[in-house]
Amino acid sequence: MTADIRTTPLGKNPAPPTEKPPARSRRPGRFGVHVFLMAVTLAFLAPLLLAVYASLRPYEETAQHGYFSFPEHLSFDYYRQAYSDSGMGKYFTNTLLIAVPAVLVTLFLAAFVAFAVSRLRIRGGMILLMFFTAGNLLPPQVLVTPLYVLFLKIPLPWWMSDSLTLYDSYWAIIIVNIGFQVGFCVFVLSNFMRTLPQEILEAAIVDGAGVWTQFWRITLPLCRPALAALGTLEFTWIYNDFLWALIFISNPDKLPITSSLNNLRGQFFTDYNLLAAGSVLVALPTVLVFLLLQRHFIAGLTLGSSKG
Repeated sequence: MTADIRTTPLGKNPAPPTEKPPARSRRPGRFGVHVFLMAVTLAFLAPLLLAVYASLRPYEETAQHGYFSFPEHLSFDYYRQAYSDSGMGKYFTNTLLIAVPAVLVTLFLAAFVAFAVSRLRIRGGMILLMFFTAGNLLPPQVLVTPLYVLFLKIPLPWWMSDSLTLYDSYWAIIIVNIGFQVGFCVFVLSNFMRTLPQEILEAAIVDGAGVWTQFWRITLPLCRPALAALGTLEFTWIYNDFLWALIFISNPDKLPITSSLNNLRGQFFTDYNLLAAGSVLVALPTVLVFLLLQRHFIAGLTLGSSKG
């Protein structure tokens, strides 16, 4: 009987035989969790899928057979009609003139305040943070009348407003959105900046970096995931806003995209398939922004969920 002799290089021990890891037993509860998550996902997607499905069918067909019937004709005619009849091109431009500056200024100001509160350790920083956070608890409807009266009395030059006041101008909507959104952004960014290693700023201070360098060249690049997540949320909220534009803008040519859907409603009859097509067109820019910032958005939401 010969022994099994395995030759190894001189001075080295033979490698132990590899063992397959034990198969992970599937827990019964995991299947239930997946079923629950799929049900919740379908519940949230059902209105959107129904709107897309209805926008591809003629109104006569859905009126006769119902919205849950099998389709006989599918086309994109309603999308072309919704875009032309509502004048969405003009309203898209108005919305971008409001949403883009509001988002950029909100994130810029919030980053300043969050850096001062969380990294500079100024006196009364916690009280200042509580002040900004408490602003989010105030219902916007409470300030409608005071802001309306105030904007009518604030003068603007002719090149900034046709009405020569803050009322009936894009500036009114931008200022209101900045005022109501900056508190939430300060709260999120300050908590995120506290998770950054303090040794990075200490090393920068030793190298002679000033406060502006610490903020602009060190802290702000590290906050890119949080800024991307906040930018996506803020753009979605400001883009979908309808209340402030309805109150502070009287010129129909300055209204944002959310008001263009009213142009698709008739006086005596409303084609809800056409309205569904318009709603899908209105929602496309927010979906596009999310797809562009998806990687940073998910990274910003999952920061701090695990150690290491």
